[in-house]
Amino acid sequence: MPETPDNLSQTFGQRVRHHRERLGKTRPVLAGLVGRSTEWVKSIENDRLHMPRLPMLLRLAEALEVEELSELTGDARLVRGVYAKNIHDSLKIIQDAMVSYWVTQGDSVSVDDFTVRVDGAWRAWHTSHCERAAIAPMLPRLIADGRASQHAADDSNKRRGFARQLARVYHLAQLYCSFQPAPELVYMTSDRSMLTAQDADDPASLAGAAWYMNHVWRDAGEAAEARVELALDVADMLRPDSSPEHRALYALMQLAVALSHAKTGKAGDAWRHHDEAYRAARSLDGYNHPWLMIGSGMVEHYVVTMHLDLQQPGKALDAARNIDPAAIPSRTRQSRYLVEVARAHYRQHDRDAAVYQMLKARGRSHDTFEFSLFARSMVTEMLAHPTATIADDVRDLGRTLELSV
Repeated sequence: MPETPDNLSQTFGQRVRHHRERLGKTRPVLAGLVGRSTEWVKSIENDRLHMPRLPMLLRLAEALEVEELSELTGDARLVRGVYAKNIHDSLKIIQDAMVSYWVTQGDSVSVDDFTVRVDGAWRAWHTSHCERAAIAPMLPRLIADGRASQHAADDSNKRRGFARQLARVYHLAQLYCSFQPAPELVYMTSDRSMLTAQDADDPASLAGAAWYMNHVWRDAGEAAEARVELALDVADMLRPDSSPEHRALYALMQLAVALSHAKTGKAGDAWRHHDEAYRAARSLDGYNHPWLMIGSGMVEHYVVTMHLDLQQPGKALDAARNIDPAAIPSRTRQSRYLVEVARAHYRQHDRDAAVYQMLKARGRSHDTFEFSLFARSMVTEMLAHPTATIADDVRDLGRTLELSV
């Protein structure tokens, strides 16, 4: 909401209501997202309650998907990322690589050699305890070599081959930039990956790009219909009966649709597409896509997220009891899932269990945990009044998240 004389004169409650209605969320949905009652949201919007303190402001900003706190407070420019997001040491280097163009090419790079390098970078992402640190040294050269080689390729097959791999490099760059105060880079990398996947003229490449584009739109609360349409269009291009890869990617597109519907509260559509994703994933007989990691384990993991988005933390925990956190061979995905389980416990007011799950999440991937906005929100609130049984662990988690303890 840009600052104009009209909205500058709005009260805090009016601004909250504006952003809630902009997203199409009901008061009960917003209440569930921030752990308060529907009456509390109503009182905030009607200005019967004063503006809450910073931890709750951050939760509201997260739930209402606004990047600047000033969009809620009306005060001078306050970027939510300053409070809610860490910055990785190499972010500036990755940013420079994305906005720079090499006009001369060095040593010749073959498609096969470049593919091996990209495979290695994805392996490092999924297996490292600190995945951003692992791939940051690789990304600038991969971006440069991929662009130059695609441009210099002397036939269309080579150009498409480089495009397929360069799209995967942009996906990694998007993952690296995510959950940092660099939204312009997240949009840039997702857009570049989609355009490059189109150049590849390959449904599998388009599926990867559609999955990560869906993440960007879903996290921003934008283009709900467009992101569903994109995933369904790509699903129609795939041939699930032709190979395990296409069957896995078909499941991925169905999962993308399910998550989009859950985010907007359409439970029936969400579970219908999730069932379709799970049906396809079960037929893979243990196959996991080598870099997207889609398989039956990933489809199961996202059940917890869907229940949370549908304001059903109890059902999320019921589902989690039958889900193996290690069902996906990826440290970062396992860590993300464990934070979701922690979030479900926290929503059920079980702080001890939430802390336990966050400790497990940090153990799987220090990096994924450190950059989790949900973890920051939970730990920030717990630091204010930690119970004696978990006080030391909460402060330990706070130090990992670079919070004041």
